[in-house]
Amino acid sequence: MEHLTRDIATLLCLAAVFGYINHRFLRLPRTIGLVMIAMAASLAALAIDAVVPDWGVGPGLRAALIEIDFTQTLMHGMLGFLLFAGALHVDLGQLARRGWSIATMATVGLLISTALVGFGIWLAFDLFGIGLPLIYCLLFGALISPTDPVAVLGILKTAKVPASLEAKIAGESLFNDGVGVVVFVILLAMATSEGGGGGAMDAGGIAILFLREAVGGAVLGLVAGAIAFWALRSIDEYNLEVIITLALVTVTYEVAHMLHTSGPIAVVVAGLLIGNHGTRLAMSDTTREHLTNFWTLIDEILNAVLFLLIGLEVVLISTTPGLMWVSLIAIPLVLCARFAAVAVPITLLGLFADFTKGAIPVLTWGGLRGGISVALALSLPAGSEKDAIVTVCYGVVVFSILVQGLTIGRLVARVVPDQSGGNVHE
Repeated sequence: MEHLTRDIATLLCLAAVFGYINHRFLRLPRTIGLVMIAMAASLAALAIDAVVPDWGVGPGLRAALIEIDFTQTLMHGMLGFLLFAGALHVDLGQLARRGWSIATMATVGLLISTALVGFGIWLAFDLFGIGLPLIYCLLFGALISPTDPVAVLGILKTAKVPASLEAKIAGESLFNDGVGVVVFVILLAMATSEGGGGGAMDAGGIAILFLREAVGGAVLGLVAGAIAFWALRSIDEYNLEVIITLALVTVTYEVAHMLHTSGPIAVVVAGLLIGNHGTRLAMSDTTREHLTNFWTLIDEILNAVLFLLIGLEVVLISTTPGLMWVSLIAIPLVLCARFAAVAVPITLLGLFADFTKGAIPVLTWGGLRGGISVALALSLPAGSEKDAIVTVCYGVVVFSILVQGLTIGRLVARVVPDQSGGNVHE
């Protein structure tokens, strides 16, 4: 308990200090500024360690970060709250009108990206003499292909994206991370069965696991959200109603873990139900205002801590030349795979519906990677495969947040026509 209290105090203090520096001097989007400043602080610690090794600054920082356990903190602590907070603000009507495109990109597109990245990175590792089994390369494809809803929704707040595109980007990011985690779990089970041969799971076992994780998570989210909706509708006491939504997130995520279904999908579905029908039909104006303010604050605090951790994690990556080169190759590889994952579904669906001009480049460049990819990489079993994947994953995530995140607004302004005329609505 003492370590936990100290870790929380340290992270909140650093988030406040770095956030102040960014707001006062850099004036970058908060998430990007926190990553940048935290990375600079970590690199400074490594530089001090190289010059004055007796001070033990670098090893001390590494030990502190290892003690925090990024994977456990995000995947079983923060993620449920962040996804629920994001889903609360998504317009279900907009989402439903674009359901086919969102569902196709979150499933077929994700599988296309996983395969392209997996085979491509396998060749890249082989090129530099790093023998990584194909199944682990596909695991890398699965963990890096989902767009991170936390990063995406954070950047959408600062980029002037048309409502139609915003619905697609937000909706896809909320669902494809859940699907990505399911694919990751399946591939990890294959990688760790029979010495990584991947032969212990047949097609039937994979299908059952996917249905249990994905469909089971969606059903659990609907049931839990419906129970919470009934409770919210039967009372009018905003403090208690906020507590009910907190209980909804924590209990749903824990039950999903116990039932081996997808916690992320469950809380997203519950959040969409409460954020649309719940706020409209089960809450007074006072409750709606307090609930929105509460979850906005939770979202901002956890976002700050998460992106601070991403910046600090630079001290844990391997810096061997081969891995650095593979990381550089991985960046355009992941972007090309993302382009294919977006272009194929949109081109096919474009035969039946119109899409906003510039949708493909915006969806490609706006598909940011973030903490979920890093957490999944860090959750791999210890070994040389994990070290290689964590390093390459971190390189892609940092590029995504800093470069893509800083330039998506300019891309939108350049390739998307002015929506004031309202002539294109898909």
